[in-house]
Amino acid sequence: MSPSSPDRTPFRPESRRLPSHLSALLVDLCSTPSVTGSEAEICDGVADWFRPLPFHVERSGNALGAFSPAAGRPRVLLAGHLDTVPPSGPFPESAQDGDRITGLGASDMKAGLAVMLGLAAGLPADALPYAVGFAFYDREEGPFEENGLEPLLAACPDLAGADFGVLLEPSDNAVQVGCLGSIQARVVIPGRRAHSSRPWAGANAIHAAAPLLVALAARRPQVTKVQGLRFPETMSATRAHGGVASNVVPDAFTLNLNLRFAPGRGLDQAEEELRAFVATHAPGAGVEVVDRAPAGTVVIDHPLAARLVEVSGAPPVPKWGWTDVARLTARGMPAVNFGPGATAEAHQDGEGASVSAMVAGFRILWRFLGGP
Repeated sequence: MSPSSPDRTPFRPESRRLPSHLSALLVDLCSTPSVTGSEAEICDGVADWFRPLPFHVERSGNALGAFSPAAGRPRVLLAGHLDTVPPSGPFPESAQDGDRITGLGASDMKAGLAVMLGLAAGLPADALPYAVGFAFYDREEGPFEENGLEPLLAACPDLAGADFGVLLEPSDNAVQVGCLGSIQARVVIPGRRAHSSRPWAGANAIHAAAPLLVALAARRPQVTKVQGLRFPETMSATRAHGGVASNVVPDAFTLNLNLRFAPGRGLDQAEEELRAFVATHAPGAGVEVVDRAPAGTVVIDHPLAARLVEVSGAPPVPKWGWTDVARLTARGMPAVNFGPGATAEAHQDGEGASVSAMVAGFRILWRFLGGP
């Protein structure tokens, strides 16, 4: 990434040039590959963007925090991840067609990053009722323990101590509260190897997995209400592998199971549910939990959450994916999701984002932060 607009003054809500400047930023961001683990170039670009701005900048690996002195004001943290999931094939070119910009990560979540950069350039940071901090971090799309936000917050106490957090994850400019927790487990169904012309001499591990697969296919989402909001809890097989050759009965069949669970349930409780489900439908299967991420607390009653809801003009809704709202609320920082990206576009081939949605999100956050 390289700064597309040396003249940062147009980043104000009334500017006629705001759509074109946000568009240029998003095209620039989408043109910079930043698949998880390869965020150095885009982080360098963000650092260049902040160089002339009146913020103190701290870098932690390929994550970057920017903030100004709080001076007795409440601090609001705006946060977004720099990385994307991998493309299905060659890296796609970013392009604009009218109101729509396509590119890898356009909605999840480079549209949100563009709004963050625009706000940093346009807001009169010292004249706001809130001190605004920014966190741009790496490795969000990977395992929970490798996420770059935690090391960044450890390196930036001014950001870690913020009074309220906004994750600019794709939310269609709605305030999404809480988030689902996630357990990822590797399940191995055992069998006994044999020649496929004499399968009775072995035990087919793939066939032995049938009761578990049938139970998963029949399992309906279990809806849990938290403060009146509906969170669907699901369990899905997301990867499968078995066999060494086309003429060999396999002695093992491996599944990845992903359990998504509602706020209010702990990690240990969720893990016990997954293990019990496997034990019921695949006795003797091995279960190894490979990743655990907690659910995010619903903070719908927090005054700043209520203010953002009011400014947005739409009622709050539950977040049905996982975001770092979970990490921030676990640290004791009330936080919500709010971003211009389209939830339905995330991780899709041909992913895109709306320029008008970026402009609307920019204006909502400008008003929320007390911009003139």
